[in-house]
Amino acid sequence: QVQLVESGGGLVQAGGSLRLSCSASGRTSSGLAMGWFRQAPGKEREFVAIISGSGGRTNYADSVKGRFTISRDNAQNTVYLQMNSLNPEDTAVYYCAADRIYSNYRDQGRLDYWGQGTQVTVSS
Repeated sequence: QVQLVESGGGLVQAGGSLRLSCSASGRTSSGLAMGWFRQAPGKEREFVAIISGSGGRTNYADSVKGRFTISRDNAQNTVYLQMNSLNPEDTAVYYCAADRIYSNYRDQGRLDYWGQGTQVTVSS
């Protein structure tokens, strides 16, 4: 079993930055593709970014390209989401997810592991 714990959410003004962290633990946590999803009030959960187990491959939602950067520290089993130029539309609960198969980010139902989420609120 794998446990994912997110941190780093909070309240920030529009134009500001935040960095989210997701720490993975568990016997099989190494080498997992890890990513971020978000759910705004009244909306479905949507994909934000994903990074492969080696860190050599990434994908981003069009809405965050050029503003958000996903990275990982495999020695720490931690993935990060650096969020810059935040706007109120980025307000959501951000969830970390992980899976053995990178391409499963295209179908959230296939992802094996999820964190509890961290709230990000961007004020105008």
